[in-house]
Amino acid sequence: MIRILSVIALRNIEKIGSYCGPYSVLSPCKYRLHCLSFCTKPTGTHTAMDLSDMRKKYKADDQCFEEDQLVSLDPMKQFGNWFDEATKCPEIGEPNAMCIATATKEGHPSARMVLLKGFSHEGFRFFSNYESRKGKELESNPHACLVFYWEPLNRQIRIEGTVERIPYQSSCDYFHSRPKSSQIGAVVSRQSTVIPNREYLRQKNAELEERYKDTDVPMPDYWGGYIVKPHTIEFWQGQTNRLHDRIVFTRPKEGETELKDLQHQAAGGWVYQRLSP
Repeated sequence: MIRILSVIALRNIEKIGSYCGPYSVLSPCKYRLHCLSFCTKPTGTHTAMDLSDMRKKYKADDQCFEEDQLVSLDPMKQFGNWFDEATKCPEIGEPNAMCIATATKEGHPSARMVLLKGFSHEGFRFFSNYESRKGKELESNPHACLVFYWEPLNRQIRIEGTVERIPYQSSCDYFHSRPKSSQIGAVVSRQSTVIPNREYLRQKNAELEERYKDTDVPMPDYWGGYIVKPHTIEFWQGQTNRLHDRIVFTRPKEGETELKDLQHQAAGGWVYQRLSP
């Protein structure tokens, strides 16, 4: 009965919401009703939840992402345009948040969120602990995939490439541009190592705050920057009918000079093509 009533209420709210815009105050209510409308089936100590009805409307077909809407055939300029639009969207809290996926040399993957700290035609920069899990995986397998997902804009960008450490001085300059508390935090955290409890971090942090209260914090040798040099950049825009738009730019491998079927020449040595959703 609760599920039936919640579905009816959800439909009515969606009708009202169509007059209020996509970011109306009804959104939290709609989300709660979505949760109530799911089927839950107890299975021992666990609960199985059916999420098949959790569905969002994206853009209409008349708002699709066509090739003639590319602001540039240089994928880095296209990235810059979408990134700029994401930074101007008030519903996006951290437009530079990205998922980075790495893998061991045996191919076992792992992923986590980090912050993009710069990009240019050379690649995409971020900073981390070199001794962390991601750092060790990049040491043995210097390839990574980045994913930006900007849900309010129904867009994501996927980037694949090789990874290198940036020069020491560049890392040092950025390290000392951070707030002092962040610098100390980087020294305190031997990222991915096991610690006894949070109090251990508090004590180490307090010790270093006292030690460096009147002096600069030296950058630890286990911390620094990386650059992801892309060979693939894919632009994705969601469509309500699930015929999503995917335009992918790739760098041809050395010696490849002929365009493949349905490939088009882009700028700066890149080629591009459209992929099926």
